[in-house]
Amino acid sequence: MQTVILCGGTGTRAYPHTLELPKPLMQVGDRPILLHLMQIYARQGFDRFVLSAGYRADLVAKFAADLETGWQVEVIDTGERTGTAGRIIGCAPELGQTFLATYGDGLGSINVKALLEFHSSHAGAVTVTAVPLPSPYGTLEWDEAGRVRRFVEKPRLTDHWINAGFFVIDDRAFDHWEGDDLEREVLPALAAAGELFVYQHHGFWRSMDTYKDALELSALCLKGDGPWTNLSELESSSQEPPGSSDRISPGALSSMERKSMP
Repeated sequence: MQTVILCGGTGTRAYPHTLELPKPLMQVGDRPILLHLMQIYARQGFDRFVLSAGYRADLVAKFAADLETGWQVEVIDTGERTGTAGRIIGCAPELGQTFLATYGDGLGSINVKALLEFHSSHAGAVTVTAVPLPSPYGTLEWDEAGRVRRFVEKPRLTDHWINAGFFVIDDRAFDHWEGDDLEREVLPALAAAGELFVYQHHGFWRSMDTYKDALELSALCLKGDGPWTNLSELESSSQEPPGSSDRISPGALSSMERKSMP
């Protein structure tokens, strides 16, 4: 089974570190985030990759050529200005009847086999992984009198869920593939057609939107592998949330909010 990774965006939020470098090639610890991401799949037996490149596709091709892993890796230049949906379409002839797909800038302890099992259990053409919204701020909790009881540093907001990538896609999804933007056009069209289902992930997940995010992810793997490789985190992914407040609310993914990284 092929895994297509979207590697073509300019990474404007990480400027100037992406001035001459595609964001998926930014370092996390001692290696590019793209390599960490590929290892998530390869460790679980999925080592056939299609890298959908665009901005500085030459550097993505060099990265792939320099790999000494035994993985099967193909780089396809899908154009600098192509949207996220267009990048997948540009690789479609190489992807087969069912394939995996993800963004090139997010790490998670995703149990890929469990994700595939869930995909096989429903009738939809696409499964998207959802995670609780990570708050960028600390929050306050207080009692009825207004007395502050505690501070919670950057909690996960379990009443709100977001698109974390890590998709499973059947090729019949292309029957509903309308537009060049995966998040704003294609996924809402698939949802309207009843073809989009959600896999809830309760383990580690973090996107790398900025250079600050890269530094924070690097800090997580200073003394070994990062939490996205942690087996206990893999096992914590589940379709049964641990508490009622973690249940996905109707329409929580209706807008498919996530930054767009072509």
